[in-house]
Amino acid sequence: MTDISPLYLPQPAVINEVIEENSQIRTFVLSFCDREYNEKFTYLPGQFMMVSVPHCGEAPISFSSTPEEPGHIRLSVRRAGRLTNAMHRMKKGDVVGLRGPWGNGFPLDDMVGRDLLFVAGGIGLAPLAAVIRTCIKKRDQYGRISIIYGSRTPSDIAFADDIAAWGMEKDVECLLTVDKAEPGWDGAVGLVTSLFDRADFAPGKQTALVCGPPLMIRAVLSDLGNRGFADEEIITTMERHMKCGVGVCRHCHMDGRLVCADGPVFSLARLRGLEVMELG
Repeated sequence: MTDISPLYLPQPAVINEVIEENSQIRTFVLSFCDREYNEKFTYLPGQFMMVSVPHCGEAPISFSSTPEEPGHIRLSVRRAGRLTNAMHRMKKGDVVGLRGPWGNGFPLDDMVGRDLLFVAGGIGLAPLAAVIRTCIKKRDQYGRISIIYGSRTPSDIAFADDIAAWGMEKDVECLLTVDKAEPGWDGAVGLVTSLFDRADFAPGKQTALVCGPPLMIRAVLSDLGNRGFADEEIITTMERHMKCGVGVCRHCHMDGRLVCADGPVFSLARLRGLEVMELG
């Protein structure tokens, strides 16, 4: 009998808590069942895990937690298909399979001493939350932090408690907008780029991190470039449908690169010239 490579063998992890972020997104707080494995496990913000549920398949999910709080991980899951719907039916005490961590992370070392601008839409705040939490844990290593977040409606705002807590930190500003207002909402209405004139921008000493729907990402990258940000100062994530997560199946091929192995985090400088990104 052929042994299964550790690359493809999931580790069982138990759900310790389920946090309902909105009607479509839930955050699962997990720890590995193997206590020794759990204690040694670490990762980088921006990496992802391949999550599996028996008879429901496997899918990549980014960390929304910080490795600065070891002993558990957070995976925020938007209801979108068979596996994610199965996860949304799970509760505390249930077990899932985890493989990873895979991919590269955000360049935290290169960001030390710089101001940070986070721009997110919808579930795109999840991987950026991992970076935000890490930077707040190491607050003295980074400059001002600006967070711009957009959702469809006020009811769709995810990580609301986290956003409120981040806004209380020193030199952290949080700006929110929605596509469509609801009764009682007195905040901004419009695209995330409509908030740019209210944010503190400092090209040359600021790094911008962007994550969200592809159309939003393209609009944001273009606007940031017009405002003087260099390609090396803009970091974003890319999405492709992954199968193996480790660069073997090449299912997430992207014009000569693999999102699972070369990404999912890319600087705009690395994306220039790829046919899949018409950035102007």
